[in-house]
Amino acid sequence: MHGFFYEFGKWFLDHVDHFTSFCAYSIRLLLITVQRKQSIRTGLRVLFKQVLFTGVDALPLITIVALSIGAISIFQSQTFLPRFGGEPFIGKLLVIVIIRELGPLLTGFIVIARSGTAITAEIGNMVVSHEIEALEAMGVDPMRYISIPRIFGVTASLVSLNIYFNIFAILGGFFVSKLLIVTSLTAFLQKLLSSTRLSDIIISISKGFIFGILISLICTFQGFSVKFSSTEVPQMTTKAVVYSIAATFIADGIVTFIYYF
Repeated sequence: MHGFFYEFGKWFLDHVDHFTSFCAYSIRLLLITVQRKQSIRTGLRVLFKQVLFTGVDALPLITIVALSIGAISIFQSQTFLPRFGGEPFIGKLLVIVIIRELGPLLTGFIVIARSGTAITAEIGNMVVSHEIEALEAMGVDPMRYISIPRIFGVTASLVSLNIYFNIFAILGGFFVSKLLIVTSLTAFLQKLLSSTRLSDIIISISKGFIFGILISLICTFQGFSVKFSSTEVPQMTTKAVVYSIAATFIADGIVTFIYYF
């Protein structure tokens, strides 16, 4: 019993220390962002590279996933809801399922899998190869040069990918509707828009913005958490994925609760 309490206490204190370090890291980044002393040219170059990798390079995968999700959602709705008299609610269901929930969540997961892991591994390898120390020796703040452009790039990319995902999911739904029932794109969009409110779009964009900040903060922090050897890099990358997914679900639940509350 004594050993159990010892291990639990150690596990708890380690996680508390990790969380407080993450909070301190986030606050420091906020203060650095407000100061705005970074070279604009250097920051923009790193930001554009991050947007290219996180946003532009992910478009083919996002397109396939979005078209598939939209098609499946419409197919399932058109197949089962009319049996229970729920056909008038198909448009609203698609808005709730795709625009509010699946769009931000799936986009966030794709960004975590592609960019989040790459960011953590890149920063971790920079720590191991002493590139961070070299930047500090040259008088360059690593957080200002490495973290902030990536946070801005990932956040902007995730918001844009979320909007892109919703558009192509709607197109995927239209293609299936065209096969199941004779409908035009205009009629399909009118039915969908009549079920969409401004709050639905705001919630979707807000979730993308929040997810982008959380994912980029966690992944950059885990990268800087590498201390000594290259064996820590895959460990921190795994932690970055797990923590990012957990934070995304928690944030999604909080935003949804606030909206309905």
